[in-house]
Amino acid sequence: MNQENHSQFSLLREKRFAPFFWTQFAGAFNDNIYKNVLILIIAFQSGGTDHGNSAILINLAAGLFILPFFLFSALAGQIADKYEKSGLIRIVKLAEIIIMIFAAAALFLDSRIAMLLLLFLMGAQSTFFGPVKYSIIPQHLDEKEIIGGNALVEMGTFVSILLGTMAGGYLAQHERSWAGAAVVVTAIAGWLVCRSIPPAKPAAPTLKINWNLISETAKTLSYSARERTVFLSILGISWFWFLGASYLTQIPNYTIQVLHGKESVATLLLTMFSVGIGGGSLLCEWLSGKKVEYGLVPIGSIGLCIFGLDLAFAYHAPSNGALLGIADFLKTPGSVRVLVDLVFIGVFGGLYIVPLFALVQLRSEASHRSRVIAANNILNALFMVVSAAMGALFLGVAGLTIPQFFVVLVVMNLAVAVFIYGLVPEFTMRCLIWVLTHIFYRIKHENLDLIPSEGPAVIVCNHVSYMDALIIASLCRRPARFVTDRDIFNIPVLNFIFRTGKAIPITSAKKDPETYAKAFEAIAQELDEGEIVCIFPEGRLTLDGEIGEFKNGIEKIIQRNPVPVVTSALQNLWGSFFSHKGGRALTRLPRRFYSKIRYVVGNVIPPEQVTAELLREHVAELRGDHR
Repeated sequence: MNQENHSQFSLLREKRFAPFFWTQFAGAFNDNIYKNVLILIIAFQSGGTDHGNSAILINLAAGLFILPFFLFSALAGQIADKYEKSGLIRIVKLAEIIIMIFAAAALFLDSRIAMLLLLFLMGAQSTFFGPVKYSIIPQHLDEKEIIGGNALVEMGTFVSILLGTMAGGYLAQHERSWAGAAVVVTAIAGWLVCRSIPPAKPAAPTLKINWNLISETAKTLSYSARERTVFLSILGISWFWFLGASYLTQIPNYTIQVLHGKESVATLLLTMFSVGIGGGSLLCEWLSGKKVEYGLVPIGSIGLCIFGLDLAFAYHAPSNGALLGIADFLKTPGSVRVLVDLVFIGVFGGLYIVPLFALVQLRSEASHRSRVIAANNILNALFMVVSAAMGALFLGVAGLTIPQFFVVLVVMNLAVAVFIYGLVPEFTMRCLIWVLTHIFYRIKHENLDLIPSEGPAVIVCNHVSYMDALIIASLCRRPARFVTDRDIFNIPVLNFIFRTGKAIPITSAKKDPETYAKAFEAIAQELDEGEIVCIFPEGRLTLDGEIGEFKNGIEKIIQRNPVPVVTSALQNLWGSFFSHKGGRALTRLPRRFYSKIRYVVGNVIPPEQVTAELLREHVAELRGDHR
């Protein structure tokens, strides 16, 4: 694991990653400077007296920035797949310099119409950068580095959002020329850095560009729908940006209307939200063990609901009408509660979105990855435009207060969560696995990369407790089909997990010949379809902590499907509540919580060498004295 951490952060010193990282960092930083300066100008220039007009203009600004993602993402995805990506990035960053020069002039002249038009052009520039940004990573990093690279990009994006938010809030309180100079200088710095990005070959150089935006948008969306998991992940990401845009867009008016705070308080709130998202993303990487763990997504949903609801009732402004600075605001009752709520909305938002975005990247075909990411951007944009329209409707037309609007968002999020997790029980299943394994154990692992990333294989392991399959499932970087004793398969809660994870129940041929035969048919079918199957060749839990005889069923499996066999071992599970030490499992009070265990992957045995006894020897060696 230390090596994994080292390789992740060492990427920031390598030319194949560092220039790209700082290019996207500068772009996100610049976007947030300009957007926040513009929004704060709109919110505070009138002194907070024209609430309805201010709400409409702020939501219009949010919609104008995101609208190009809906209009032009299909074209941007095609271009990113067809042409060399480092050259495209240089063109896009050059366009940013030109746009920012005009933006500086608009700020200096205080032309709101020009500012809003240039915000739209900024959105268009970001639209063409998006598909290139995320599809270039797999071309410059190998498979083991992709998760770490993505984690750094997400971290860098949220840090740049934080710094851009703070800088925008600071610059909005000074001469407009300061903000204009800042965005131009940042754009030039991004262009200078991007010139060092190494070339990245086009994924589909023979692709014929379709300039019909409507038909190509429909086609791009169809690419993303080919893989159900990818498409559902995109929908989940889009819903998050609906929520995120709703909260972020309302913060300036929430500050002045509800908190009675000055611009500095709005900046503090935006900072807390950004800190939360950045912290949640880093926390997500740690909690997931540097793999795609979409069991964290439901946890993210729950947290968004809890802290979103609390935010709606967290604060009652003092009776005097004076706008408060940060120091005075922090003295008022409920101020800390507001900040905590915003931080945790961000934290749980990070837990929600990071696994979903990793799924989209890793499960998209390389030849269509840019277009799939473009489809993600299209749907993100659609949801965010709807968010802006809904904010303007509820707040500017219907006259809801902002806290009432926050309650509406919570109710909608709860309804979407119930719908999605009912439609896709895999998320709930993975969540249960994550919760169960992390309540009882601190899990370390070794050599997970020896498990094949694609193609059929069989994993064999010693069988110590009722939790064995869940522990391995929580670690394996690709879905595995577990062959599980029928009695364990039928345990409540575990039964839902096993059924949803397509586990294969089995019993001895003497007890139930039909179930036994069906299990082997199911194993063969899964291997034929290129899946990984995990079995416990002992056939039952150990009664004394030692590794029992491996049954010849494994030989029967390999004779029918000659695939590689991955040996592995669980250590330090003997004596847990779910093992048979000291009597029958599950009949004693738990004596160990959050105990240290380890899962070790060993040799990959070619099919022609597989025997039950040989596999047992390898597994026993891996386990050693750590029962």
